[in-house]
Amino acid sequence: MKYRIAFLSALAASFCIAQAEDKPKTETPAMPKPEVVKSDDEWKKLLSVEQYEVTRQRGTERPNGAIYHEFEKQGEGTYYCVCCGAELFTSKEKFHSGCGWPSFYDSSKAKGVLEKVDNGHGMKRIETVCKRCDAHLGHVFEGEGFKTPTDRRFCINGVALKFVPKGGEAPKLLDLDSAAVQQKKDEVAKEGGVEPKK
Repeated sequence: MKYRIAFLSALAASFCIAQAEDKPKTETPAMPKPEVVKSDDEWKKLLSVEQYEVTRQRGTERPNGAIYHEFEKQGEGTYYCVCCGAELFTSKEKFHSGCGWPSFYDSSKAKGVLEKVDNGHGMKRIETVCKRCDAHLGHVFEGEGFKTPTDRRFCINGVALKFVPKGGEAPKLLDLDSAAVQQKKDEVAKEGGVEPKK
């Protein structure tokens, strides 16, 4: 009797393993790699301490700070990434949510904002980052009942944004060159038989 139970248990386990192997594996789509990649030292040279902490270290500025009050007073214009200059939001999507951080109901038509699952701090949220350089911007929340076209709230750190008033000149996009990019260019050049420039 013991052998029969052991045999049936082994048979059932084999069947379960075979079934699991037959199921199609669902893979989460790969996130696009940022175009602009820099070392921590390079970012520290370009950004203030607070900008670096928020955008590169996934920090959060305090609510209702001076940056937020400036944001509330800003009129028509466009909001760009403070790190690389990519367009993120416009004043058309801006609204007052009362949360103490800049709020938008959608990103701009330039599609510079990427949404990523964030399971940190024991919560399931959607993080928003700059698609071009992976700068942390904030989070997006849905279904809070705001009377906006999307019922979404992009809760954004003000220090991650550079505001340009309507008619103003957009910031220059940060060059794609970095130590890592240059090293890759040199490797490709060497493989092609060209000695890299010093």
